[in-house]
Amino acid sequence: MSEGRYEPVIGLEIHVQLLTETKMFCGCKLEFGAPPNTHTCAVCLGHPGALPVANEQAIDYGIRIGLALGCEIAPRSIWHRKNYFYPDLPKGYQISQFDYPLCEGGRLGDVRIHRAHLEEDAAKLSPVGESGRIHGSSGSLVDFNRGGTPLVEIVTEPDIHDPAKAREWLALLRTTLRQLGVSDVNMEEGSLRCDANVSIRPVGTTELGTKTELKNMNSFRYLERGVEAEIKRQTALLDAGEAIEQETLHFDPRSGSLTPLRSKEYSHDYRYFPEPDLPPLAPTEAQIEAARAALPELPEQRRERYATDLGLTAEQATRLAFDADLGDYFERALDAADGVDAPVLANWVTGELARAARERGAEGPHATKASPEAVAALASMVAGKQLNRGSGREVLAVLAAEGGGPAAIAEERGLLGMDDSGELEGIVEAAIGSQPEAAEKVKAGEGKAIGAIVGVVMRETKGRADGGEVTRLIRSKLGI
Repeated sequence: MSEGRYEPVIGLEIHVQLLTETKMFCGCKLEFGAPPNTHTCAVCLGHPGALPVANEQAIDYGIRIGLALGCEIAPRSIWHRKNYFYPDLPKGYQISQFDYPLCEGGRLGDVRIHRAHLEEDAAKLSPVGESGRIHGSSGSLVDFNRGGTPLVEIVTEPDIHDPAKAREWLALLRTTLRQLGVSDVNMEEGSLRCDANVSIRPVGTTELGTKTELKNMNSFRYLERGVEAEIKRQTALLDAGEAIEQETLHFDPRSGSLTPLRSKEYSHDYRYFPEPDLPPLAPTEAQIEAARAALPELPEQRRERYATDLGLTAEQATRLAFDADLGDYFERALDAADGVDAPVLANWVTGELARAARERGAEGPHATKASPEAVAALASMVAGKQLNRGSGREVLAVLAAEGGGPAAIAEERGLLGMDDSGELEGIVEAAIGSQPEAAEKVKAGEGKAIGAIVGVVMRETKGRADGGEVTRLIRSKLGI
Protein backbone atom coordinates (compact mmCIF):
# COMPACT_ATOMS: atom_id res chain seq x y z
CA MET A 1 0.00 0.00 0.00
CA SER A 2 1.30 3.47 -0.91
CA GLU A 3 1.16 4.99 2.55
CA GLY A 4 0.06 8.62 2.52
CA ARG A 5 -0.59 8.90 -1.23
CA TYR A 6 -4.34 8.33 -1.05
CA GLU A 7 -7.07 9.64 1.18
CA PRO A 8 -9.96 7.28 1.98
CA VAL A 9 -13.49 8.68 1.66
CA ILE A 10 -16.14 6.73 3.56
CA GLY A 11 -19.89 7.11 3.82
CA LEU A 12 -22.17 4.82 5.81
CA GLU A 13 -25.68 3.51 5.29
CA ILE A 14 -27.21 2.13 8.46
CA HIS A 15 -30.40 0.07 8.70
CA VAL A 16 -32.09 0.25 12.09
CA GLN A 17 -34.91 -2.13 13.03
CA LEU A 18 -37.45 -0.21 15.10
CA LEU A 19 -38.67 -1.52 18.44
CA THR A 20 -42.38 -1.58 17.64
CA GLU A 21 -44.86 -4.27 18.63
CA THR A 22 -45.99 -4.92 15.06
CA LYS A 23 -44.69 -4.68 11.50
CA MET A 24 -44.49 -1.59 9.32
CA PHE A 25 -47.62 -2.10 7.25
CA CYS A 26 -49.62 -4.83 9.01
CA GLY A 27 -50.57 -6.03 12.48
CA CYS A 28 -48.26 -9.05 12.63
CA LYS A 29 -46.26 -9.34 15.84
CA LEU A 30 -42.49 -8.84 15.85
CA GLU A 31 -40.64 -11.52 17.82
CA PHE A 32 -37.01 -12.41 17.23
CA GLY A 33 -36.37 -16.16 17.32
CA ALA A 34 -40.02 -17.17 16.89
CA PRO A 35 -40.68 -20.39 14.94
CA PRO A 36 -40.37 -19.69 11.20
CA ASN A 37 -43.37 -18.23 9.38
CA THR A 38 -45.57 -17.92 12.46
CA HIS A 39 -46.01 -14.12 12.27
CA THR A 40 -47.29 -13.54 8.74
CA CYS A 41 -50.43 -12.34 7.00
CA ALA A 42 -51.72 -11.51 3.52
CA VAL A 43 -50.18 -8.03 3.67
CA CYS A 44 -46.60 -8.95 4.57
CA LEU A 45 -46.72 -11.99 2.28
CA GLY A 46 -47.75 -9.78 -0.65
CA HIS A 47 -51.04 -11.46 -1.50
CA PRO A 48 -53.01 -9.77 -4.30
CA GLY A 49 -55.50 -7.20 -3.05
CA ALA A 50 -54.00 -6.87 0.46
CA LEU A 51 -53.63 -3.22 1.45
CA PRO A 52 -50.88 -1.80 3.70
CA VAL A 53 -51.52 0.57 6.62
CA ALA A 54 -48.56 2.53 8.00
CA ASN A 55 -47.49 1.87 11.61
CA GLU A 56 -48.01 5.11 13.58
CA GLN A 57 -45.45 4.16 16.25
CA ALA A 58 -42.80 3.55 13.57
CA ILE A 59 -43.48 6.99 12.09
CA ASP A 60 -43.12 8.55 15.55
CA TYR A 61 -39.81 6.72 16.06
CA GLY A 62 -38.61 7.91 12.65
CA ILE A 63 -39.37 11.49 13.63
CA ARG A 64 -37.53 11.06 16.95
CA ILE A 65 -34.45 9.75 15.15
CA GLY A 66 -34.56 12.68 12.75
CA LEU A 67 -34.84 15.21 15.57
CA ALA A 68 -32.03 13.55 17.55
CA LEU A 69 -29.78 13.81 14.49
CA GLY A 70 -30.71 17.44 13.90
CA CYS A 71 -32.56 16.69 10.67
CA GLU A 72 -35.33 18.72 9.06
CA ILE A 73 -38.61 16.80 9.27
CA ALA A 74 -40.37 16.95 5.93
CA PRO A 75 -43.90 18.43 6.06
CA ARG A 76 -44.80 15.91 3.37
CA SER A 77 -42.91 12.75 2.44
CA ILE A 78 -43.80 10.06 -0.06
CA TRP A 79 -43.82 6.26 0.06
CA HIS A 80 -42.30 4.57 -2.99
CA ARG A 81 -42.04 1.07 -4.40
CA LYS A 82 -38.44 -0.04 -4.81
CA ASN A 83 -38.65 -2.85 -7.34
CA TYR A 84 -36.28 -5.79 -7.39
CA PHE A 85 -36.60 -9.56 -7.32
CA TYR A 86 -35.23 -11.64 -4.49
CA PRO A 87 -36.61 -14.81 -2.87
CA ASP A 88 -37.10 -13.08 0.50
CA LEU A 89 -39.14 -10.22 -1.02
CA PRO A 90 -42.59 -11.69 -1.64
CA LYS A 91 -44.16 -8.62 -3.27
CA GLY A 92 -41.31 -8.20 -5.73
CA TYR A 93 -40.79 -4.71 -4.32
CA GLN A 94 -39.97 -3.03 -1.03
CA ILE A 95 -42.00 -0.12 0.28
CA SER A 96 -39.47 2.62 0.97
CA GLN A 97 -38.99 6.36 0.45
CA PHE A 98 -37.03 7.81 -2.43
CA ASP A 99 -36.90 11.48 -3.44
CA TYR A 100 -39.11 12.77 -0.61
CA PRO A 101 -37.73 11.18 2.61
CA LEU A 102 -39.04 11.86 6.11
CA CYS A 103 -35.77 13.41 7.35
CA GLU A 104 -33.01 15.35 5.59
CA GLY A 105 -29.83 17.12 6.66
CA GLY A 106 -28.52 16.96 10.22
CA ARG A 107 -25.31 15.97 11.94
CA LEU A 108 -24.02 13.58 14.59
CA GLY A 109 -20.61 14.49 15.97
CA ASP A 110 -18.48 15.59 13.04
CA VAL A 111 -20.37 13.56 10.43
CA ARG A 112 -23.19 15.11 8.41
CA ILE A 113 -26.41 13.21 7.84
CA HIS A 114 -27.67 13.16 4.25
CA ARG A 115 -31.08 11.63 4.95
CA ALA A 116 -33.06 9.22 7.11
CA HIS A 117 -36.14 7.49 5.78
CA LEU A 118 -38.65 4.80 6.70
CA GLU A 119 -39.01 1.46 4.93
CA GLU A 120 -39.72 -2.22 5.55
CA ASP A 121 -37.24 -5.05 6.01
CA ALA A 122 -37.03 -8.11 3.78
CA ALA A 123 -37.57 -11.66 5.02
CA LYS A 124 -34.69 -13.97 5.88
CA LEU A 125 -33.18 -16.90 4.00
CA SER A 126 -32.35 -19.99 6.04
CA PRO A 127 -30.02 -22.76 4.84
CA VAL A 128 -31.12 -26.30 4.26
CA GLY A 129 -28.60 -29.00 5.11
CA GLU A 130 -25.16 -27.89 6.19
CA SER A 131 -25.24 -25.53 9.17
CA GLY A 132 -23.18 -22.38 9.19
CA ARG A 133 -23.40 -21.78 5.43
CA ILE A 134 -25.29 -18.93 3.79
CA HIS A 135 -27.11 -21.47 1.63
CA GLY A 136 -27.29 -25.18 2.30
CA SER A 137 -26.42 -27.87 -0.21
CA SER A 138 -30.11 -28.69 -0.61
CA GLY A 139 -31.20 -25.09 -1.21
CA SER A 140 -32.70 -22.40 1.01
CA LEU A 141 -35.93 -21.82 2.88
CA VAL A 142 -37.46 -18.43 3.59
CA ASP A 143 -38.62 -17.28 7.01
CA PHE A 144 -41.09 -14.45 6.46
CA ASN A 145 -41.31 -13.44 10.12
CA ARG A 146 -38.83 -10.61 9.57
CA GLY A 147 -40.45 -9.45 6.35
CA GLY A 148 -42.17 -6.13 6.93
CA THR A 149 -40.21 -5.16 10.06
CA PRO A 150 -40.07 -1.34 10.34
CA LEU A 151 -36.70 0.12 9.41
CA VAL A 152 -35.11 3.53 9.39
CA GLU A 153 -32.25 3.84 6.93
CA ILE A 154 -29.71 6.53 7.90
CA VAL A 155 -27.36 7.72 5.15
CA THR A 156 -24.31 9.84 5.99
CA GLU A 157 -22.36 12.21 3.80
CA PRO A 158 -18.87 10.95 2.83
CA ASP A 159 -17.26 12.74 5.78
CA ILE A 160 -15.23 9.87 7.27
CA HIS A 161 -11.61 9.35 6.24
CA ASP A 162 -10.39 6.59 8.54
CA PRO A 163 -11.71 3.07 9.24
CA ALA A 164 -11.27 3.53 13.00
CA LYS A 165 -13.31 6.74 12.84
CA ALA A 166 -16.05 4.86 11.00
CA ARG A 167 -16.14 2.36 13.84
CA GLU A 168 -16.18 5.09 16.50
CA TRP A 169 -18.96 6.99 14.76
CA LEU A 170 -21.13 3.89 14.38
CA ALA A 171 -20.68 3.23 18.12
CA LEU A 172 -21.83 6.78 18.85
CA LEU A 173 -24.88 6.32 16.62
CA ARG A 174 -25.70 3.02 18.33
CA THR A 175 -25.54 4.64 21.77
CA THR A 176 -27.72 7.52 20.56
CA LEU A 177 -30.38 5.18 19.19
CA ARG A 178 -30.33 3.08 22.35
CA GLN A 179 -30.81 6.22 24.46
CA LEU A 180 -33.78 7.16 22.28
CA GLY A 181 -35.42 3.80 22.99
CA VAL A 182 -36.39 3.34 19.34
CA SER A 183 -34.39 0.12 18.78
CA ASP A 184 -32.55 -2.50 20.79
CA VAL A 185 -29.67 -1.97 18.26
CA ASN A 186 -28.58 -5.58 18.78
CA MET A 187 -26.06 -6.10 15.99
CA GLU A 188 -25.85 -9.84 16.60
CA GLU A 189 -29.59 -10.17 15.92
CA GLY A 190 -29.49 -7.84 12.92
CA SER A 191 -31.30 -4.92 14.55
CA LEU A 192 -28.46 -2.67 13.41
CA ARG A 193 -26.74 -3.37 10.10
CA CYS A 194 -24.23 -1.20 8.30
CA ASP A 195 -23.13 -0.83 4.68
CA ALA A 196 -20.02 1.22 3.84
CA ASN A 197 -19.38 3.14 0.62
CA VAL A 198 -15.62 3.36 0.14
CA SER A 199 -13.45 5.24 -2.34
CA ILE A 200 -9.95 6.69 -2.36
CA ARG A 201 -8.44 9.77 -4.00
CA PRO A 202 -4.98 11.32 -4.21
CA VAL A 203 -4.17 13.36 -1.13
CA GLY A 204 -4.87 17.04 -1.70
CA THR A 205 -7.62 16.52 -4.29
CA THR A 206 -11.35 17.01 -3.77
CA GLU A 207 -12.87 14.96 -6.58
CA LEU A 208 -14.42 11.70 -5.38
CA GLY A 209 -13.10 8.43 -6.71
CA THR A 210 -15.13 5.43 -7.86
CA LYS A 211 -16.89 3.95 -4.85
CA THR A 212 -17.64 0.39 -3.88
CA GLU A 213 -20.13 -0.83 -1.31
CA LEU A 214 -19.48 -3.32 1.50
CA LYS A 215 -22.78 -4.93 2.53
CA ASN A 216 -24.34 -5.95 5.83
CA MET A 217 -21.55 -5.60 8.37
CA ASN A 218 -22.96 -6.46 11.79
CA SER A 219 -20.18 -5.61 14.24
CA PHE A 220 -17.92 -2.62 14.88
CA ARG A 221 -14.76 -4.66 14.34
CA TYR A 222 -16.23 -6.19 11.17
CA LEU A 223 -16.85 -2.68 9.78
CA GLU A 224 -13.36 -1.44 10.57
CA ARG A 225 -11.59 -4.50 9.16
CA GLY A 226 -13.78 -4.57 6.04
CA VAL A 227 -13.11 -0.92 5.21
CA GLU A 228 -9.37 -1.38 5.87
CA ALA A 229 -9.29 -4.34 3.47
CA GLU A 230 -11.16 -2.44 0.75
CA ILE A 231 -8.86 0.59 1.03
CA LYS A 232 -5.85 -1.71 0.58
CA ARG A 233 -7.51 -3.41 -2.41
CA GLN A 234 -8.33 -0.13 -4.13
CA THR A 235 -4.83 1.25 -3.43
CA ALA A 236 -3.21 -1.82 -4.99
CA LEU A 237 -5.41 -1.46 -8.10
CA LEU A 238 -4.53 2.21 -8.61
CA ASP A 239 -0.83 1.55 -7.99
CA ALA A 240 -0.97 -1.15 -10.66
CA GLY A 241 -2.60 1.26 -13.12
CA GLU A 242 -5.93 -0.55 -13.05
CA ALA A 243 -9.39 0.98 -12.76
CA ILE A 244 -11.73 0.53 -9.81
CA GLU A 245 -15.15 -0.79 -10.76
CA GLN A 246 -18.29 0.33 -8.98
CA GLU A 247 -19.61 -2.85 -7.39
CA THR A 248 -21.05 -4.38 -4.25
CA LEU A 249 -18.73 -6.56 -2.17
CA HIS A 250 -18.93 -9.03 0.70
CA PHE A 251 -16.20 -9.03 3.35
CA ASP A 252 -15.50 -12.33 5.11
CA PRO A 253 -14.18 -11.49 8.60
CA ARG A 254 -12.79 -15.01 9.05
CA SER A 255 -10.51 -14.99 6.02
CA GLY A 256 -10.26 -11.23 5.53
CA SER A 257 -11.21 -11.68 1.86
CA LEU A 258 -13.46 -9.51 -0.31
CA THR A 259 -15.84 -11.13 -2.80
CA PRO A 260 -17.81 -9.31 -5.53
CA LEU A 261 -21.57 -9.80 -5.21
CA ARG A 262 -22.91 -7.74 -8.12
CA SER A 263 -22.33 -4.57 -10.07
CA LYS A 264 -23.51 -1.56 -8.07
CA GLU A 265 -27.08 -0.57 -8.80
CA TYR A 266 -28.22 2.97 -9.50
CA SER A 267 -31.57 4.43 -8.48
CA HIS A 268 -33.05 3.94 -11.95
CA ASP A 269 -32.35 0.20 -11.69
CA TYR A 270 -35.05 -0.03 -8.99
CA ARG A 271 -37.75 1.69 -11.09
CA TYR A 272 -38.99 3.74 -8.13
CA PHE A 273 -42.54 5.02 -8.36
CA PRO A 274 -44.98 6.36 -5.72
CA GLU A 275 -46.77 3.68 -3.69
CA PRO A 276 -50.42 3.90 -4.85
CA ASP A 277 -51.87 2.18 -1.77
CA LEU A 278 -50.45 4.60 0.84
CA PRO A 279 -51.11 8.33 1.27
CA PRO A 280 -48.17 10.72 1.77
CA LEU A 281 -46.84 11.23 5.27
CA ALA A 282 -47.70 14.66 6.65
CA PRO A 283 -46.71 14.91 10.34
CA THR A 284 -48.57 17.59 12.26
CA GLU A 285 -46.74 20.16 14.34
CA ALA A 286 -48.25 18.52 17.42
CA GLN A 287 -46.75 15.14 16.41
CA ILE A 288 -43.31 16.67 15.91
CA GLU A 289 -43.41 18.56 19.21
CA ALA A 290 -44.56 15.42 21.05
CA ALA A 291 -41.62 13.53 19.56
CA ARG A 292 -39.27 16.36 20.53
CA ALA A 293 -40.57 16.32 24.11
CA ALA A 294 -39.91 12.56 24.29
CA LEU A 295 -36.19 12.97 23.50
CA PRO A 296 -33.91 12.03 26.44
CA GLU A 297 -30.51 13.55 27.13
CA LEU A 298 -28.42 12.40 24.17
CA PRO A 299 -24.75 11.36 24.28
CA GLU A 300 -23.46 14.61 22.80
CA GLN A 301 -25.45 16.60 25.38
CA ARG A 302 -24.26 14.32 28.19
CA ARG A 303 -20.63 14.77 27.13
CA GLU A 304 -21.03 18.55 27.21
CA ARG A 305 -22.63 18.42 30.68
CA TYR A 306 -19.87 16.20 32.03
CA ALA A 307 -17.17 18.51 30.71
CA THR A 308 -18.84 21.82 31.60
CA ASP A 309 -20.72 21.08 34.82
CA LEU A 310 -18.59 18.32 36.35
CA GLY A 311 -15.15 19.35 35.13
CA LEU A 312 -14.33 15.96 33.58
CA THR A 313 -11.54 15.74 31.04
CA ALA A 314 -12.49 15.41 27.38
CA GLU A 315 -11.46 11.75 27.45
CA GLN A 316 -13.47 11.00 30.60
CA ALA A 317 -16.54 12.87 29.33
CA THR A 318 -16.49 11.12 25.97
CA ARG A 319 -15.93 7.65 27.44
CA LEU A 320 -18.80 7.99 29.93
CA ALA A 321 -21.21 9.76 27.57
CA PHE A 322 -20.74 7.44 24.61
CA ASP A 323 -21.07 4.26 26.69
CA ALA A 324 -24.60 4.53 28.10
CA ASP A 325 -24.17 1.70 30.62
CA LEU A 326 -20.89 3.11 31.91
CA GLY A 327 -22.36 6.61 32.12
CA ASP A 328 -25.40 5.40 34.06
CA TYR A 329 -23.11 3.52 36.46
CA PHE A 330 -21.02 6.66 37.01
CA GLU A 331 -24.09 8.79 37.71
CA ARG A 332 -25.33 6.33 40.34
CA ALA A 333 -21.88 6.37 41.97
CA LEU A 334 -21.82 10.17 41.81
CA ASP A 335 -25.18 10.39 43.58
CA ALA A 336 -23.81 8.22 46.39
CA ALA A 337 -20.37 9.85 46.64
CA ASP A 338 -19.38 11.88 49.69
CA GLY A 339 -16.39 14.19 49.58
CA VAL A 340 -15.10 12.97 46.21
CA ASP A 341 -14.66 15.25 43.21
CA ALA A 342 -16.39 14.06 40.02
CA PRO A 343 -13.13 13.73 38.00
CA VAL A 344 -11.62 11.57 40.76
CA LEU A 345 -14.66 9.31 40.82
CA ALA A 346 -14.65 9.16 37.02
CA ASN A 347 -11.07 7.89 37.20
CA TRP A 348 -12.14 5.07 39.49
CA VAL A 349 -15.02 4.08 37.19
CA THR A 350 -13.28 4.39 33.81
CA GLY A 351 -9.84 3.33 35.05
CA GLU A 352 -9.58 1.09 38.08
CA LEU A 353 -13.02 -0.52 37.84
CA ALA A 354 -12.83 -0.99 34.07
CA ARG A 355 -9.43 -2.64 34.57
CA ALA A 356 -10.82 -4.93 37.26
CA ALA A 357 -13.70 -5.86 34.96
CA ARG A 358 -11.30 -6.75 32.13
CA GLU A 359 -9.20 -8.88 34.44
CA ARG A 360 -12.34 -10.86 35.24
CA GLY A 361 -13.16 -11.17 31.53
CA ALA A 362 -16.16 -8.86 31.92
CA GLU A 363 -17.22 -6.21 29.42
CA GLY A 364 -18.10 -3.46 31.89
CA PRO A 365 -18.75 -2.59 35.54
CA HIS A 366 -22.27 -4.02 35.49
CA ALA A 367 -20.73 -7.42 34.79
CA THR A 368 -18.84 -7.26 38.09
CA LYS A 369 -20.28 -7.54 41.62
CA ALA A 370 -19.13 -4.05 42.58
CA SER A 371 -22.14 -1.77 43.06
CA PRO A 372 -21.90 1.93 42.16
CA GLU A 373 -22.52 2.79 45.80
CA ALA A 374 -19.63 0.58 46.95
CA VAL A 375 -17.24 2.15 44.42
CA ALA A 376 -18.31 5.62 45.59
CA ALA A 377 -17.67 4.63 49.22
CA LEU A 378 -14.25 3.23 48.29
CA ALA A 379 -13.30 6.43 46.45
CA SER A 380 -14.38 8.42 49.52
CA MET A 381 -12.20 6.26 51.79
CA VAL A 382 -9.16 6.84 49.56
CA ALA A 383 -9.88 10.57 49.28
CA GLY A 384 -10.18 10.73 53.10
CA LYS A 385 -6.88 8.80 53.46
CA GLN A 386 -8.52 5.91 55.30
CA LEU A 387 -6.95 3.80 52.53
CA ASN A 388 -4.01 4.50 50.29
CA ARG A 389 -4.32 4.07 46.55
CA GLY A 390 -2.71 0.66 46.44
CA SER A 391 -4.93 -0.71 49.19
CA GLY A 392 -7.91 0.82 47.40
CA ARG A 393 -7.08 -1.19 44.29
CA GLU A 394 -6.85 -4.34 46.38
CA VAL A 395 -10.27 -3.67 47.92
CA LEU A 396 -11.72 -2.94 44.48
CA ALA A 397 -10.53 -6.29 43.17
CA VAL A 398 -12.45 -8.00 45.99
CA LEU A 399 -15.52 -5.85 45.34
CA ALA A 400 -15.48 -6.80 41.65
CA ALA A 401 -15.18 -10.50 42.41
CA GLU A 402 -17.33 -10.86 45.52
CA GLY A 403 -19.29 -7.65 46.11
CA GLY A 404 -19.82 -6.33 49.62
CA GLY A 405 -18.75 -3.10 51.31
CA PRO A 406 -15.27 -1.56 51.05
CA ALA A 407 -14.94 -0.72 54.77
CA ALA A 408 -15.60 -4.30 55.86
CA ILE A 409 -13.20 -5.68 53.24
CA ALA A 410 -10.45 -3.23 54.21
CA GLU A 411 -10.82 -4.02 57.92
CA GLU A 412 -10.91 -7.78 57.36
CA ARG A 413 -7.70 -7.62 55.33
CA GLY A 414 -5.91 -5.18 57.62
CA LEU A 415 -5.70 -2.48 54.96
CA LEU A 416 -7.10 0.49 56.85
CA GLY A 417 -4.75 3.46 57.13
CA MET A 418 -2.71 4.15 60.26
CA ASP A 419 -4.51 6.41 62.73
CA ASP A 420 -1.54 6.75 65.12
CA SER A 421 0.69 9.47 63.65
CA GLY A 422 3.23 8.88 66.45
CA GLU A 423 3.62 5.25 65.39
CA LEU A 424 4.20 6.30 61.79
CA GLU A 425 6.80 8.88 62.84
CA GLY A 426 8.71 6.19 64.71
CA ILE A 427 8.68 3.89 61.69
CA VAL A 428 9.88 6.73 59.44
CA GLU A 429 12.78 7.53 61.80
CA ALA A 430 13.79 3.87 61.86
CA ALA A 431 13.62 3.69 58.08
CA ILE A 432 15.86 6.74 57.71
CA GLY A 433 18.34 5.16 60.14
CA SER A 434 18.38 1.94 58.11
CA GLN A 435 19.10 3.78 54.85
CA PRO A 436 21.90 6.29 55.67
CA GLU A 437 23.23 6.48 52.10
CA ALA A 438 19.79 7.19 50.70
CA ALA A 439 19.20 9.81 53.39
CA GLU A 440 22.44 11.63 52.48
CA LYS A 441 21.55 11.58 48.78
CA VAL A 442 18.10 13.02 49.51
CA LYS A 443 19.65 15.83 51.55
CA ALA A 444 22.07 16.45 48.68
CA GLY A 445 19.13 17.01 46.30
CA GLU A 446 18.77 13.56 44.70
CA GLY A 447 14.99 13.29 44.94
CA LYS A 448 14.73 9.77 43.55
CA ALA A 449 16.75 8.37 46.44
CA ILE A 450 13.78 8.91 48.77
CA GLY A 451 12.14 5.84 47.23
CA ALA A 452 14.40 3.49 49.18
CA ILE A 453 13.28 5.00 52.48
CA VAL A 454 9.61 5.07 51.46
CA GLY A 455 9.88 1.41 50.48
CA VAL A 456 11.09 0.44 53.95
CA VAL A 457 8.20 2.31 55.58
CA MET A 458 5.62 0.72 53.29
CA ARG A 459 7.01 -2.75 54.03
CA GLU A 460 6.92 -2.13 57.76
CA THR A 461 3.33 -0.81 57.63
CA LYS A 462 2.24 -3.51 55.12
CA GLY A 463 1.13 -0.81 52.73
CA ARG A 464 -1.23 0.88 55.20
CA ALA A 465 0.68 4.17 55.40
CA ASP A 466 -0.28 7.01 53.08
CA GLY A 467 2.53 7.55 50.59
CA GLY A 468 2.16 11.30 50.55
CA GLU A 469 2.30 11.55 54.34
CA VAL A 470 5.32 9.25 54.47
CA THR A 471 7.18 11.42 51.96
CA ARG A 472 6.28 14.57 53.93
CA LEU A 473 7.57 13.08 57.18
CA ILE A 474 10.84 11.90 55.60
CA ARG A 475 11.54 15.32 54.10
CA SER A 476 10.65 17.02 57.39
CA LYS A 477 12.96 14.83 59.46
CA LEU A 478 15.79 15.34 56.96
CA GLY A 479 15.33 19.13 57.24
CA ILE A 480 14.24 19.56 53.63
